[in-house]
Amino acid sequence: MPIIGDWLHQQSGPDRTSGHLPVGSMASGMAVTLPYVAVRGAQPGRTLWLHGQVHGDEINGMVAALRFARSLDPATMRGNLVVTPTGNPHALDARRKRNPYDELDLDQTYPGNAGGLVSERLAHALISEVRGVADVLINLHTMNPLFDARPYTVYKVHPGSSVSEADVLAAMAPFHPHVACRQDVGGKGELPGNISGALDYQCLAAGVCAFMLELGSGSRFEAENIALAEAGFHTLAVQMGILDGPAPKAAARALRRVTRRGWITADEGGLFVPAARAGDLVREGASIGDTLKLDASLTPVAPIPRDGVLIGLRSDPVVHTGERLAFVAWEWDTVTLA
Repeated sequence: MPIIGDWLHQQSGPDRTSGHLPVGSMASGMAVTLPYVAVRGAQPGRTLWLHGQVHGDEINGMVAALRFARSLDPATMRGNLVVTPTGNPHALDARRKRNPYDELDLDQTYPGNAGGLVSERLAHALISEVRGVADVLINLHTMNPLFDARPYTVYKVHPGSSVSEADVLAAMAPFHPHVACRQDVGGKGELPGNISGALDYQCLAAGVCAFMLELGSGSRFEAENIALAEAGFHTLAVQMGILDGPAPKAAARALRRVTRRGWITADEGGLFVPAARAGDLVREGASIGDTLKLDASLTPVAPIPRDGVLIGLRSDPVVHTGERLAFVAWEWDTVTLA
């Protein structure tokens, strides 16, 4: 049985523990491990798993998950909480998105490989602990540090999973995301790479309800987004029966479900001056801002072809041709939750 699962299933009463999952070592002999915190309730129940950081610059979720774990009293719980604050320790230490030792995107690498590159080994170590233990897993992310974003969620639908889309939507509702993005796994989507290698998709394959919670911007401490996540964790834990109510904030009754997203990129280099904010609905024919050239000329960004919701908007003004200016929801509907 996995290390964490073995500890949670011990009949030793309410308790909390922390430790490290062994993965390997560096040339210096320094251990490569995944740290964890586990809280076991006084009575058996479901397990909520918070995974704090797949990419090294995604900090808000780490802080929120660890603070939530600190706030719990095991004696009042039915069930468990597990926090793995970093799945990518090399990237965290390097303050960058990818592991500098193999340059893989860890969230395209699950379920990993016990004999593979270091990112693949990290992925394998984590998913081996999650399977058969977690009931709900939240894969905590942020936008790129160059962008502003309001908190939102991303989820996939696995055709062979016992977890339904309705189950996932209900688990996301406590976080009141301004959009809930249904990401296409097959074919060419809005992001390049192996989308089916995402942690949440592989959790769905294992029967674990899972989704991505995007908490603002990378490489920043954003108190409002951290507080939103902590309140959402509490509400979800009440919803799962782990904690007694009332929840600090009721779950959303409806979600704006996005089914198509895309990027707006710069045609010209210069300084991007936005004319909107992240989260805004921009109408067809409007421009999201201007490009200010170093000769003092100003060129509007091309008008958008249809109504769009700005999921993320660039806050770093220095742009070159082809760089991303905004991440936009192009198609959406409203889903009412039971």
